[in-house]
Formats: sequence, structure tokens, C-alpha cells
Amino acid sequence: MDTMKTYTPELIPQQGEITAWLLALAAGAGLYFLSLRSPVPFWAWFFVGILVFSALSISFGNWMDRKTLIRVDENGVAYQNGLRKTYLTWDAIQQIRTAPARWGTSVQVIGTHTHFAFSTLGEMQFQGQVRGRTGFSEGAEILQKIIQSSALTVPSQNGQFTTYSRA
Repeated sequence: MDTMKTYTPELIPQQGEITAWLLALAAGAGLYFLSLRSPVPFWAWFFVGILVFSALSISFGNWMDRKTLIRVDENGVAYQNGLRKTYLTWDAIQQIRTAPARWGTSVQVIGTHTHFAFSTLGEMQFQGQVRGRTGFSEGAEILQKIIQSSALTVPSQNGQFTTYSRA
């Protein structure tokens, strides 16, 4: 491998995020106008708080997806997601664990002092049609490059996990 290649995940459409914020704003506005006329029970404030928290969580997840990337070069692999950056040289990678996930495959790359995780491509289907894609579309390629370049051994099966490690 003599060049660096950068991979980014599939981005989930922002329709869900927009819907969550519209619901939170509508519920908040409704609660505000109700509170002008009479006292509002605690559970109503709690419900609006849950809607706002949900919208914030969705926005945070989408922001992290937009900031996530994996770079593979001749010396190792770098991972960043907006909150953390990590770099593992090929000989620092001690183990890779894969497991089936709801969409795609979950991959954990474990080094001597740090680790990162990513998912291979998963397709969300509804009534036989693909409605969304998540994870790295080239996730299987990334996984194979990491396994080959770090010279990990033949995989072993432990429950649902497949583990690649050094001999």
C-alpha cells in the first residue's frame, strides 16, 4: 500500500432530526401557551424535556457521523469522529473483533493503548425497499486492509464475536 485512502460513513438523511426538532418546538410552544392560562402538570414539562433531549441526541449523532473518518496508509490506520482522534500503527493493533449488528457488522479495532469501532454498510429496509444506509459503504474493504496490514492470524469464533489476533 503506497497511498493514503480516506473513508467516510454513509450519512443518515436529516429528515428524522428535523422531525424531532419540529415536535420538540411544537410541544414546547403548546406547553408555553397552556402555562399562560393555567398551571401545567410536571409530567407535561417532563414530556417536553424528553422530546428536546431526543432531538439533541439525534443532532449530536448526526454531527458525529459528519465528522467521522477513517484513514488508512502504509504505516497504520487513523480514526476520528469529532470528539476523539486515534492512530494505530499496524504493529500496535493487537486484536480485531467483529460481530453481527442490526445493520451491517460491528468492528472493534483494539490496540495496545487505544481502540476504535466502526460499522460496515447496513441498509435499512421497509416493505422490501431500501430506506436508508448506515455505516461505512467500504467497511468490508477497510476491515480486510486492517487485518492484512496488521498481520493478524486466522479468526477464532467466540459466541457471536469473531476475533482476529496476533499469534
